[in-house]
Amino acid sequence: MEPQRTRPGRIARSLLTDTIRTTDLERAIDATHDDFDGEQFDLEERQSLRRVQGLSTELQDVTEVEYRQLRLERVVLIGVYSRGQVEAETSLRELAALAETAGAQVMDGLLQRRSHPDPSTYFGSGKAEELRDVVRMVGADTVIADTELAPSQRRALEDVVKVKVIDRTAVILDIFSQHAKSREGKAQVELAQLQYLLPRLRGWGDSMSRQAGGQVGGAGAGMGSRGPGETKIELDRRRIHSRMAKLRREIADMAPARAVKRQNRVRNAIPSVAIAGYTNAGKSSLLNRITRAGALVENALFATLDTTVRRTETEDGRPYTLVDTVGFVRNLPHQLVEAFRSTLEEVEQADLVLHVVDASHPDPASQLATVRQVIAEVGARDVPEQVVFNKADLADEATRLVLRGMEPTALFVSARTGEGVDRLLGTIAALLPVPRHEVTVLVPFDEGGVVSMIHEKGRVLATVYEEGGARIQALVGDEERAALEPYLVRG
Repeated sequence: MEPQRTRPGRIARSLLTDTIRTTDLERAIDATHDDFDGEQFDLEERQSLRRVQGLSTELQDVTEVEYRQLRLERVVLIGVYSRGQVEAETSLRELAALAETAGAQVMDGLLQRRSHPDPSTYFGSGKAEELRDVVRMVGADTVIADTELAPSQRRALEDVVKVKVIDRTAVILDIFSQHAKSREGKAQVELAQLQYLLPRLRGWGDSMSRQAGGQVGGAGAGMGSRGPGETKIELDRRRIHSRMAKLRREIADMAPARAVKRQNRVRNAIPSVAIAGYTNAGKSSLLNRITRAGALVENALFATLDTTVRRTETEDGRPYTLVDTVGFVRNLPHQLVEAFRSTLEEVEQADLVLHVVDASHPDPASQLATVRQVIAEVGARDVPEQVVFNKADLADEATRLVLRGMEPTALFVSARTGEGVDRLLGTIAALLPVPRHEVTVLVPFDEGGVVSMIHEKGRVLATVYEEGGARIQALVGDEERAALEPYLVRG
């Protein structure tokens, strides 16, 4: 069956248009500061080095890293589907966006309808030869498959098309490697990359010769039965296992510091709200709109990987934290879910999850399903969830009607224009846990620390100043109720 060709390079750019707009600093800081979302220091660093298309520097005998620094990779995307052509095209568009984020130029895309991928070359032997002709015609140097290829499939397809073949997982890992900044983030990404690389090691020539073993070595079978020793690929595997063990220890050693910070918030009875959702749905933009956090905002997939925590308050003065987490994507590599499990613990420990969805995306239902699947994998299925359709300024009334039918209790907001943010803040305040003990205390004027504790950890209903001190009526938690026992006004 003829493969269907699409142009994901052009389509993908439409998916990434007008999703996150960063306002110029001079224009943002006005008298009201309504549109100011913090200093974008990381954005300037991220944009300080950009590849320029149209420039070609061809050198001989350069390493792959040097090659990628000199020349923008030109890629062809391929995919196989058995049913659901629209879903397959949407997935290929998303792969095009991933490839462009990783620093590639998408030249063409091919979809083939098959009952299942070819176990040898993924595309089938005949279609693989047609793919080779397309690669030559557009001048591509890389083929990206919209799935995770088996090592044997990748090698066999490379032998046919004569260019480098990678899969969706490799692209996502490459993006994570580029965007990781913190020590923990870099360690998590490296661990995921090594887990992916281990079954895909290859070797050639004399470096693969081995010493004969078993009966041959024991019986002295003569000339030609002994090599220089252990194979290079076995040495590489052992080094990778050692490095992975070291990285796991390092990540485990970083956990106590994060746990101490979390325990401080728990001890101070500060609720936590985790912002989770699909990549490029506007999570960091929403965090900036609410808290002026200054988190990096960029029109790219997986722009931010490191967890950002900011403290804010409800309208009635109750403090809580907003946690910006790593974004998700369909077919998220299992290695990344495992490696970033420590980061995703923030979702598991949260009192409320703001599930941010791109209202302008052509397939929001798949975004909802993907994110909920990952949330379930990290053990946060029982955490209360509030769905938020961001980028509402890009959705017309018909689209909103469809989205309301999909999620009746969802809120529509726009981090760019501020639409619906006040209603969102009111919903957060209503869903956060509230102190359940109503008490009346008389606190002497020299006990200012007790009054401060009531205001920070409880909800003050009324305050009257008398001769003996401040009479405060408030809602407090269990620990605060016990600490206020000496000051309680009976009856």
